[in-house]
Amino acid sequence: MKNTLRQVFHSSKFVAGFIIFVGILLLITFYPLFHPGNPLDMIGVGTFAEPGTYVSLYDSVGTDTETLKLPDAADKRLDAVLGKEDRIKMVAWLSAMEVDIEGLDYMDTEALMDLWRANYDDSARPNGMTKAERNYYKRLNESLSSMGAGGQMKVFENDAAGEEQQIATITPEDYVNVKNVANTKTLVLGTDNFGRDVLKEMVSATRTSIMIGLIAGVVATAIGLLLGLLSGYMGGFVDDAIMFITNLFTVVPSFILLILISYSIGQEQRGASVVALVIGLTSWTWTCRSVRSQVISLRNRDHVNLSKLSGHSLARILLTDILPYIASYVVMAFILQVSSGILSEAQLSLLGLGPKTTEVPTLGLMMNWAMLYSAHLNGSWWAYFPVILMITLISFSLNLMNTGLDQVFNPTLR
Repeated sequence: MKNTLRQVFHSSKFVAGFIIFVGILLLITFYPLFHPGNPLDMIGVGTFAEPGTYVSLYDSVGTDTETLKLPDAADKRLDAVLGKEDRIKMVAWLSAMEVDIEGLDYMDTEALMDLWRANYDDSARPNGMTKAERNYYKRLNESLSSMGAGGQMKVFENDAAGEEQQIATITPEDYVNVKNVANTKTLVLGTDNFGRDVLKEMVSATRTSIMIGLIAGVVATAIGLLLGLLSGYMGGFVDDAIMFITNLFTVVPSFILLILISYSIGQEQRGASVVALVIGLTSWTWTCRSVRSQVISLRNRDHVNLSKLSGHSLARILLTDILPYIASYVVMAFILQVSSGILSEAQLSLLGLGPKTTEVPTLGLMMNWAMLYSAHLNGSWWAYFPVILMITLISFSLNLMNTGLDQVFNPTLR
């Protein structure tokens, strides 16, 4: 055993896959300890908040300020409110007014604003421009003028009598230290369509998906191993009967069976464990066939015939004389079944046939939610790309481990 483990951990592919998978297991184990709470809690009212650190504007008003005179602060404010579309329309207005814009880079805020301030006239009526368009430029100019003019912002609140009372005056040079603001929240991966923390949700979903893969892998491997051992060793009628059942499952694609069974169960009864069990019950056939072929090559060896002559029971022969010789293959089959189970759950959930959505998140359900609310169309990459990356990493690590084991235990690959 010690020599076998040494050989396994000398495989670079197995070690690489093992490190990735253990890293994922550590993440889903320790992250909830530092960030407890229900991953399905909605912390945002809006949808698809971008990744970043959010500061309570209400709390920052009452926080002690420091005066900082940053030379590029005004330009950054303009850059923040002046989008690409606004810049293009500003250039269009200057062109319509026959202003010389040769060599102008519309992303050069300073040059664009210099031309705009020098030439914009809200009373001008460029040819072909509608009143709605002129009103747009007027509002844009007012916004830009207020941003560049500096000044003060006064903050009021209603007192006990219902009258407004000034509580603070804010100038462009007032800054607060984020550490002093009472309420801040860092959203590494932003929020999803329901206003939920994507990172916390993905960690919980990864744990559930791995659990589904493990349960499905255990069920599929156990059924395939049992039927493969019996079919390969006993032969005859038992072999024919088992192969008949296996062929029936093989003729109909397993994913079609998976869809039909999941649909017939109903949404309310489809918990994570039920889905895992259904996946396991529909994905054992290739394991059974592979184990059967291995057992057929072993059943007439001398040590097996000696056990038969000694009167050993069927169970003992299978467990002590045959199973140890195919144990490495069974482990590899189990790893592939786990990977296949995780991918099957993701496919089912994308079709709306995954686990019950109100109980626990899964990686497939997160993909389904992102697709339903068009995250891929509105540029909210953080709602689906990390999930795709996590599924890829899990499958990649498991397949690397399987390839490494195959190189160790398969003599033709050494």
